[in-house]
Amino acid sequence: MKTLLRYFLINTVSLYITTETIKGLSFTGGFQGLLIGGLAFTLINFLLIPLLKILLLPLNLLTLGIFAWATNVLALYALTTVVPQFRLMPYYFPGFEYNGFVIPGTYLTTLWVAMLASLMIGFLTHLLHWLMH
Repeated sequence: MKTLLRYFLINTVSLYITTETIKGLSFTGGFQGLLIGGLAFTLINFLLIPLLKILLLPLNLLTLGIFAWATNVLALYALTTVVPQFRLMPYYFPGFEYNGFVIPGTYLTTLWVAMLASLMIGFLTHLLHWLMH
């Protein structure tokens, strides 16, 4: 039970930070909507992700693990399908510049937003798991 609660808190914090950073992923309903999304994402990670990893194992082996991000994208899509408070939408990234390092502005489709958000959620969940141990 303690492990499930820890996963719930980590997923909720990761979803919140991602929605604040990537404007193409948003939630409505305030704190309650976020908690519902965190609970649904935790259940998706416990129930759906292992099944998806087994189904996508041949592609993952063929690409030497690079295709593993697809499970996270599908989990995020499942979250937006199951929980109506969470939405994925296209987003215009205005660009970024810092000390000569330039990322130009670009239009991100819903698929690119989902891939970027799932990458960030994965990074944050792994970081928070590492910090809690």
